[in-house]
Amino acid sequence: MKNSFSENSLAQLTIVRFREFLREPEAVFWVFLFPIILAAGLGLAFRNRPAEVLKVGAVTPGIAHSLRQEKQLDVKEYDLAGAREALRAGKIAMFAEPGASGKGVQYEFDDTNPDGRAARTIADDAIQRAGGRVNPVPAGELLMHEPGSRYIDFLLPGLLGMNLMGSSIWGLSFAVVDARRRKLLKRLIATPMPRHEYLMSFLLSRLLMLVVEVGTLVGFGILVFHVPLRGSFAGFAGLCVFSALAFSSIGLLVASRVRTIEAVSGIANLVMMPMWILSGVFFSAQRFPDAIQPVIHALPLTALIDALRAMMLQGASLSSLWPQLAILGAWLIVAFSLALKLFRWR
Repeated sequence: MKNSFSENSLAQLTIVRFREFLREPEAVFWVFLFPIILAAGLGLAFRNRPAEVLKVGAVTPGIAHSLRQEKQLDVKEYDLAGAREALRAGKIAMFAEPGASGKGVQYEFDDTNPDGRAARTIADDAIQRAGGRVNPVPAGELLMHEPGSRYIDFLLPGLLGMNLMGSSIWGLSFAVVDARRRKLLKRLIATPMPRHEYLMSFLLSRLLMLVVEVGTLVGFGILVFHVPLRGSFAGFAGLCVFSALAFSSIGLLVASRVRTIEAVSGIANLVMMPMWILSGVFFSAQRFPDAIQPVIHALPLTALIDALRAMMLQGASLSSLWPQLAILGAWLIVAFSLALKLFRWR
């Protein structure tokens, strides 16, 4: 058994792919560590936080008492000159004083300051309630803090899709072009090795590496940020494998005839850059004009990210995601067929 394994060209070529990857610390960083650092940074920066408490001033004890009934206001009493000085110095967003002739309330604030406008609205609501206002329509609140509605829940599937695309296209295209540049392909075709096994070794190594790559990022999101995975684990794994094959095929096509590292770098960036921008990695693709939405939805990264979000956040089944799978399948078939036809061994 040992001899048969050591003599199997596909097995040995796949092992070579792993050794080449592990010998490049930069590749390990960009594939495994960078997505985690990015997810941690953006997840903390855009985390859901309690409503901000605004600092406001009050000129009389009565006004201060009314404003203190509102939990979103931090109220401090001033005399009129002190309140204006505090507002000018930015220590408070607004202050309230008695109105003209001692009737009502007057608010002083900078209307170009969002905090000032928000404080004025909240303060006036508190003053009116304290004065006995009764709302004609009773209103209540039902607060939702469930995982799935936060920015990190939206972001993680986008980062996962971006990482699957990047590691597949960059990893395969650079390895193939580097081997062609060093004349290794020319030497390999002189051996009894079947040519299709050389290309298959890249796809097989990507699938084996996929377990660690996806598990690291998704595991980090679940353990640290409690990102949900509401769909079936088997369906999620199948989606990741299928998408990795699709992007690996694109990577083979990118590298099919290129001879230099500089050229493959430019082509890979040309292929991936539009998808980084348009496919909704960091924000919804619906922000773009309706005229280009058909193009956006035809991109493989858009299909993958939409499918990942539907499965992770909404619990969608793999069968219900057939439109996205059809798009990925079309890219897989077309790209791999063209790569086989155009691939240059010398």
